[in-house]
Amino acid sequence: MCHDGVMRLVLFLLLVSPLSAAPPNVLLILVDDLGYGDLSSYGAEDLRSPHIDSLAAAGMRFDNFYSNSPVCSPTRAALLTGLYPDRAGVPGVIRTRARDSWGYLSPSATLLPKAVKRAGYHTGMVGKWHLGLSEPNTPNGRGFDSFHGFLGDMMDDYYNHRRRGINYMRHNHHEIDPEGHATGLFSEWAIDYLRARKKDGGSWLLYLAYNAPHTPIQPPEEWLAKVKRRESGISEQRAKLVALIEHLDDGIGRVIQALKDNGQYENTLILFASDNGGQLQVGANNGNLRGGKQHMYEGGIRVPMCAVWPGRIEAGSRSNAVASTVDLYPTICEAAGADVPADADGVSLLPLLRGEQETLPEREVIFVRREGNVRYRGRDYYALRRGDWKLVQNTPFEPYQLFNLRADPLEKQDLSQSETEIHEDLTRSLMKHIQRAGRVAWQE
Repeated sequence: MCHDGVMRLVLFLLLVSPLSAAPPNVLLILVDDLGYGDLSSYGAEDLRSPHIDSLAAAGMRFDNFYSNSPVCSPTRAALLTGLYPDRAGVPGVIRTRARDSWGYLSPSATLLPKAVKRAGYHTGMVGKWHLGLSEPNTPNGRGFDSFHGFLGDMMDDYYNHRRRGINYMRHNHHEIDPEGHATGLFSEWAIDYLRARKKDGGSWLLYLAYNAPHTPIQPPEEWLAKVKRRESGISEQRAKLVALIEHLDDGIGRVIQALKDNGQYENTLILFASDNGGQLQVGANNGNLRGGKQHMYEGGIRVPMCAVWPGRIEAGSRSNAVASTVDLYPTICEAAGADVPADADGVSLLPLLRGEQETLPEREVIFVRREGNVRYRGRDYYALRRGDWKLVQNTPFEPYQLFNLRADPLEKQDLSQSETEIHEDLTRSLMKHIQRAGRVAWQE
């Protein structure tokens, strides 16, 4: 081949290579209280989740992915700041009553929408915010160009969308009072956003935060009837939760179909995860893991997660690497060509997703929750994982336990008295983190 021919080939390869491709759109889907075992792809036998399962099959599924807290607000803070929850000012749940609210989103944190906007992205959020009820800590106030959703912590009813009789539904800064099941509304509003971005062009990030399957367990009646017809002998409690999850799965499927119909799917990085484990009291399935929502045991913090990016992430791939919610911020920033704040706690998963490496460097991952009810009395409690070792305090008033998750994945054998050096080393490391986080105010 002549010199000119070689040069033309090189130029062609550069033009079609991933390195020269346009930055991806980003669809970040966070669901609420979905247990590790509450997808058919993660082992559920009484539940059908074809659309989420299809996402897991189309990209990389994670088997050791964690939320950085066993409850809602702290995980959302970690997701949107790249900081551990207590370093983001949100060690506990932000609630509508000040006397029982345990966090205030740090004014100094650069939230994800602001970071990617600097790289030219339009940013939208649909769904549950749960990081503040008033300025400056609203979605629009912290960087989202568009917000269509719910400011509060939880809805007392999926149809009237009130919390303690107050309406927290908003379209940007305006109070709205839409009709319909919240899951269906959030799916439709997400589709509306995608259509608007197709029309206007340019790269975008959509954070789609469902409040399902959080309590109240209130599926549409037709979905509940379908589950009962199919699953002989299922309990009423379990049937309701299964129906709520299947309705959620259907909504996610409609959003993904809209991406495809719009021609946006091929250049969209899709990330899916849950904010914490499933709530055992309402019939959740966390696989064979110990504990559930509110617990620092695996069932409270290990969650389903997958990532899809056609042509960049190998379909059907699977990772056993230990990663957590705090890592999604730098992952999105790297994919978008945006700068990551120097003090971020997370690491980018992009080299892992693209198959450039099989694991992540060994590091420590922190989990925290502060709570004010009669069990916790306003105190915080922690867990820390380093390699196979996990330090666990499941209430603020008990000693730290130590487990080796490779040898004891069900966390049955406390090794704190036999592996004293490891126990002491991890405890000291956690104390350093607590000192660092203590510099951040968590009340307004």
